Amino acid sequence: MELGFRMVLLSATSAGVLIPAHVQPRASKERLVGDHGGALKVAVTAPPEGGRANEAVAEMLARALGVARSRVTLATGPASRAKTFLVAGLAAEQVALLLRVALPGTEFAVRR
Repeated sequence: MELGFRMVLLSATSAGVLIPAHVQPRASKERLVGDHGGALKVAVTAPPEGGRANEAVAEMLARALGVARSRVTLATGPASRAKTFLVAGLAAEQVALLLRVALPGTEFAVRR
């Protein structure tokens, strides 16, 4: 494995694509950061209270993937930094490609 190589493992399901995420609430800047132990690290300025950070992550993922916000839902981890988001309406390979464009240098693999 090459030094500096990073990989996020996406999961294809019958309901859509699961994206593991590590969320950093109250960040100084909103951005998709890259790999964090096999999950996509996402920094948002929103606080964690009231699900605001979760909503901010879902909105950011929807923008990056070019889908309606309603197609991105929180699947697991509502009160944890480790979360999983479900993206409906796109194939796993499409999600991987779109995230590669949004995050050059981070690789996305699909687990079936």
